[in-house]
Amino acid sequence: MDDCIAAISSATGEAGIGIVRMTGDGCFDVLDKVFRKINANSEIENRKMTYGHIVDNETMVDEVLVCYMKAPHTYTREDVVEIYTHGGVVAVRKVLEVLLKNGSRLAEPGEFTKRAFLNGRIDLSQAEAIIDMIKAKTDKAYSVSMKQLEGSVNKSIKEIRDMLLDMLARVEYSINFTEDMQDELDNTPVLIEGKEVLDKLKKLSDSANRGRIIRDGINTTIIGKPNVGKSSLLNALLKENRAIVTDIPGTTRDVIEEYIDLNGISLKINDTAGIRDTDDVVEKIGVEKSVSFISDSDLIIAIFDSSRNFDEEDKKILDLIKDKKSIVILNKIDLEKADNVDVNLNDYEVIRTSIKENKGIEDLEKKIIDMFNEGYIEANNDNVITNIRHRDIINKAIESLESSLRDMDAGVPIDCFEVDLRNSWEILGEITGETIDDDVLNKIFSDFCIGK
Repeated sequence: MDDCIAAISSATGEAGIGIVRMTGDGCFDVLDKVFRKINANSEIENRKMTYGHIVDNETMVDEVLVCYMKAPHTYTREDVVEIYTHGGVVAVRKVLEVLLKNGSRLAEPGEFTKRAFLNGRIDLSQAEAIIDMIKAKTDKAYSVSMKQLEGSVNKSIKEIRDMLLDMLARVEYSINFTEDMQDELDNTPVLIEGKEVLDKLKKLSDSANRGRIIRDGINTTIIGKPNVGKSSLLNALLKENRAIVTDIPGTTRDVIEEYIDLNGISLKINDTAGIRDTDDVVEKIGVEKSVSFISDSDLIIAIFDSSRNFDEEDKKILDLIKDKKSIVILNKIDLEKADNVDVNLNDYEVIRTSIKENKGIEDLEKKIIDMFNEGYIEANNDNVITNIRHRDIINKAIESLESSLRDMDAGVPIDCFEVDLRNSWEILGEITGETIDDDVLNKIFSDFCIGK
């Protein structure tokens, strides 16, 4: 992977400038074929902008600025060329086409970052942090990704692997030298250190749910009977008319998904079809989907009409959210018959609203922030695992280490529990890329956009 590759690195669409870049052996040669300096006598200097034109058979394609950077002090640790074109779809595409005609190859998704990893500039956890930064929907998600890019995950995993390696060294010493000794070496220090490592791994694993929410948002589902104000609440939170609102029951027949940023906390809002008994086949499918969303949600917002007594369908909804992290909304407090609720809601977080008059929306937002900031998703300065792959690897390492420590404590022969101990050490290397196969590597980088 050292040939010359090229790709558009800026977003598609109208913009002030566009960026096309190359990396790899021969990228300077490709540039020489297609770039004409305005001042023919000037030299292209390392890490300095040069003004000129990109040409195709002496026909001007675009007026550009060019910057080339010599290895190894580049993103990929290879020679890199960046061409700053006029923005828009056509200009960047035409420049890219010229580069491909003159010796470059179109980069695969994530190939620039993959080369940075393979050339030792970053580890695999840092590479994955880059895509998290690109996809970050809130300041908090961006901040956590930045910490990981700076090496927070690498530091934690290296510390744990070093401790496991120290344990392995003691065990290997015991295996190799106990034959010449009357008694086996005391494994108590290894057992103590192993429990310390296990605590560290479990702490990282426990942070994964918090990290998932920071990265992907709080999976929030709005449920309730038809015409209680579910779609109106979505529109109020979004501060725009995203969902259709009518007085006709069953208007919302499928789940509408939107993202909302509340003080750095991302909410993935699912507005569902009204839950009720119906003979309409399409609406019935929507109702079933609404119920299925409840089990997968981090937070449920259940809306009820406060001007009416609770009927059996309302009570069924309360049963569905029992023991779930939920907020009950008593809507339509602007009506004359408001607070006509005849059920006990002491076990629920209750907010009274008039979505029509925009009353209670700020109370709801504050309640959501308070609920999830009470140690649930606050990152603070702790290392947070946001990557599902990392979480699964850590859990496998915990399983192997627990097996090793159980056998060690039970007096199982030393060469038996050494296998699980070594397995735990090797598994953790997959997070930073020290021990990983090509198929997994290719899958990780295939999730990147082309040009990164």
